Amino acid sequence: MVEYLKTENRILRNKLPKRVRVTPAERARLLKVGRSLGSAIRELITIVSPRTFARWASGESSKAKRRTPGRPRKPEEIRQLIVQMAEGTGWGSKRILGELRKLGIRKISRSTVARVLREHGFDPGPKRGEGTWHDFVQRHLKTLWACDFFTKKVWTPGGLVEYYILFFMHVGTRRVHIAGMTPNPDGAWMAQQARNLSMLFDEEGEHKPTHIIRDRDRKFTAQFCSILETEGIEFRMIPPRSPNMNPFAERWVQSIKRECLDHFIVFGERHLWFLVREYLAHYHEERPHQGCGNRPLAGRKPPDETRPFSGDDVACRERLGELLRHYYPKAA
Repeated sequence: MVEYLKTENRILRNKLPKRVRVTPAERARLLKVGRSLGSAIRELITIVSPRTFARWASGESSKAKRRTPGRPRKPEEIRQLIVQMAEGTGWGSKRILGELRKLGIRKISRSTVARVLREHGFDPGPKRGEGTWHDFVQRHLKTLWACDFFTKKVWTPGGLVEYYILFFMHVGTRRVHIAGMTPNPDGAWMAQQARNLSMLFDEEGEHKPTHIIRDRDRKFTAQFCSILETEGIEFRMIPPRSPNMNPFAERWVQSIKRECLDHFIVFGERHLWFLVREYLAHYHEERPHQGCGNRPLAGRKPPDETRPFSGDDVACRERLGELLRHYYPKAA
């Protein structure tokens, strides 16, 4: 009887396609019945080879032994080094390959370097020209300044007058210097501010400006620019209607207006100077800055986190009639 069934199965099997695909449920049924037969299954099974059945029974996947075509994937350390070089320099695949060779990493090709760069969103070709505006800002961060005007209406004996305040900001540290304020920023006034700034910049040391970002406002006269250019400073003018290219200065104007000046009716220039100086002291010494790790620009380190916290240890300093508040730990 068994011999008859085996003969019949062979005849039927020969009429089917050479490979019969079984579903997971069908495979489970075959395993349930076939496992109890032990080695006798080799004489009976025809739907798949005995070797395949043995692999099913052991739980081994046929895909586990398959090897991906091509060379093995490069170590993750090398791949991360390639990405680090591309991020920090903008080099192309050929230059990065040379650096890897210099480090003794020789079992890697240029096509592999290019593929790694593409996988991480980099163009394998080298950067051409000066790069992006962001590249320029980052490259000159230590010696890059920005300047601009903002305005405030002031009540004077002659009526309501609009004052123009000229300020400069060191982009790397976000420090702000108020150059001056006037209702009439003419050429003579601007030239005097340039001479004053020349003396100020001589005291900046490693932060002495090599480049200053400015817009195309006509108040920046040719004489103003030429005085500072004789100090080795190069002006970088942003395109018209492009405040996003001078974001640090624009953001500071928004801060001083929203946090301070918009809350006051100003009476006279002395009042305006007082408000601006109070805000500058708060801005530099007390206000935490998100772009600088949420710390004040003065660089004071926060208390040790291991120190037990108590609400009684916190004091508040107020400026401008409680408008500007600063919380700090009391002295021990």
